Amino acid sequence: MTDLLSTTADAAVPDPAPKPTFAVISGEQVQRALTGSEKQLVELVEATYRLHGAGDSVNPPSYFLRFADRPSSRIIALPASIGGSIAVDGLKWISSFPGNVSAGLPRASAVLILNDHDTGYPFACLESSIISATRTAASAALAADWLSRNRPRPTRVGFFGTGLIARYIHTFLARTGWEFEAIGVHDLSADSAEGFCGYLRQTGAEEPVTIHDSAESLIRSSDLVVFATIAGEPHVTTPAWFAHNPVVLHVSLRDLAPEVLLASANFVDDIEHCLKADTSPHLVEQRTGDRDFLNGTLNDVMLGRAAPPTDRPVIFSPFGLGVLDLAVGKYVYDEVARAGQLRLIDDFFHDLRRYG
Repeated sequence: MTDLLSTTADAAVPDPAPKPTFAVISGEQVQRALTGSEKQLVELVEATYRLHGAGDSVNPPSYFLRFADRPSSRIIALPASIGGSIAVDGLKWISSFPGNVSAGLPRASAVLILNDHDTGYPFACLESSIISATRTAASAALAADWLSRNRPRPTRVGFFGTGLIARYIHTFLARTGWEFEAIGVHDLSADSAEGFCGYLRQTGAEEPVTIHDSAESLIRSSDLVVFATIAGEPHVTTPAWFAHNPVVLHVSLRDLAPEVLLASANFVDDIEHCLKADTSPHLVEQRTGDRDFLNGTLNDVMLGRAAPPTDRPVIFSPFGLGVLDLAVGKYVYDEVARAGQLRLIDDFFHDLRRYG
């Protein structure tokens, strides 16, 4: 009879794989890795959109955790996987608690987990509110560029909503070659509007800045309009305000009534993701019963499969894809590692021997 124990003992024992490591990357490290790299990050986001459009990604639906006792708050899970040279899997876990603002805290907070492509082991946890704002701003700057290539480049920008996202979008526009003759600002909070103007002064912005007391005034005076609010349902309902055919970055997704979208050309980042959760495009689909109002995705524009018209407003409504967070997060990880500043957690993975 074969001695199973002896046979097993005599078998060649493979060399053990390197012990997985786990790093924690703080918000300060994230910001240091990203600041000054706006042009590279827009290029990274473009490359990621192209990978996603080519099918080299997995980006399932986001998952919303909502609360009966806190109806305005939510936490969202965005799992994703991206291929190409990035080759990483992961999850963004981001909360939105609007009540934080009155307590002096940012509305959103987030972490990003990166998982190894080959082993599945998580290898880093990054503070991700900055990553989320960065990928949103890079996406907006990319869309503004591509959607205005067949028309005079916008020179008057208007920001409807003046929080963190608006600040990041302005930074990315300013640092990727955009120059404006005028900047408009509108916010329901006078303090927020004034605070955004203070930020503009700190950046050395030389354009005249106007605080508009109405949404109509801001929109009519801007040929690039940025919506970055926390609106839960449409509040801009008049298509005539857009009669001058501006490019609209509808970043907050729920500001515009169906009538406005139906009078415009509409582009999204991903059709299936954007047409859900009662976003403005989703409301149009529910009203009309079809998706004929959509002109395509931003990737369609980049590939020449769709062209933004010049005789209508052009609206970009990005749901925000987890693959973008992964791409930016992996960029941060690589930069921090290259600088030799990874903070590794010793023995984070402990019991790694199959039989003890």
